[in-house]
Amino acid sequence: MEAINIHEAKTRLSQLVARAVEGEGFIIAKAGKPMARVTAIDSPAPGQQKRLGFLAGQFKVPSDFDRMGQEEIAEMFGG
Repeated sequence: MEAINIHEAKTRLSQLVARAVEGEGFIIAKAGKPMARVTAIDSPAPGQQKRLGFLAGQFKVPSDFDRMGQEEIAEMFGG
């Protein structure tokens, strides 16, 4: 893995991140001492991961959901 001086990394950050995305990680060093390793993260491509609404239609929330256990909760807090 190539070591890049911190000043050079600040100057060329966009280029270096693009290289990391392509699988070419690098190390940021200060005065020759390694400080951080930069590598790409594994994440799904856009459109492959869907979170919001993924259980739509799978279950039904009761109409009294916001009042369920109301008496028990009030008793716990001395009311």
